[in-house]
Amino acid sequence: MEHISAILSNCWWMILLSALIAYLLGSINTAVLVTRVVTKGKDIRQMGSGNAGFTNVLRSVGKVPAIITIVCDALKCIIAVLIGGFIFSFASSAFQGESPIFMNELINCGKYVAGIFCILGHSYPVYFHFKGGKGVVTAAALILTEDWRVFIAIIATFLIIFLCSKIISLASVLCAILYAPYTFAMTFIFDYIIFKDYSLTYVIFSTAAALVIGIFVLVKHKENIKRLMRGEEKKITAKK
Repeated sequence: MEHISAILSNCWWMILLSALIAYLLGSINTAVLVTRVVTKGKDIRQMGSGNAGFTNVLRSVGKVPAIITIVCDALKCIIAVLIGGFIFSFASSAFQGESPIFMNELINCGKYVAGIFCILGHSYPVYFHFKGGKGVVTAAALILTEDWRVFIAIIATFLIIFLCSKIISLASVLCAILYAPYTFAMTFIFDYIIFKDYSLTYVIFSTAAALVIGIFVLVKHKENIKRLMRGEEKKITAKK
């Protein structure tokens, strides 16, 4: 408990700075911007499902705008996460004498902070009246930069479910549910037990962060979940 208090007292400015930068980056909603350019002024939030994200752009605008959307949404989160990790790397001056493992854990915590706030910015963008997307692509980018093993497991799961169902929301929802269990399995088995690269505290923190992100994505998909339960969710189709 004393260690946590020391981290908060020494790193509060890093937490705030990482969160602010990540939120502002996340608020740059590519779906809204790309759709405005391609359609000469239309708002993606008034088209199709009304969601400012990759899937609605694919259905309502076309494949190329959708590709631009997914790439830019991923890049903004990757940049935000890297910035968060860089900011937290300055904590070494406040925790001199700590082990390299502890410092790596602290940097990864900074990445999680930045990633979570980038997802919040994407879903509630300050530049676009706080109405954005559902955070699936930005969450996937966070997973990639945080733990490539979990990313591979999530992507494999997503592809299997999507190829079988052709329903992106179903794949997204199930991956959101599995994100925390995958994170716990990877960090506990490999990082804590086998290689001893991280502490049990970090295993718990990373799993909790993954759980928060997964729950957030599920909440944003509540209408999709209702349609899935009624068997009314549309399979993926795209404009040429």
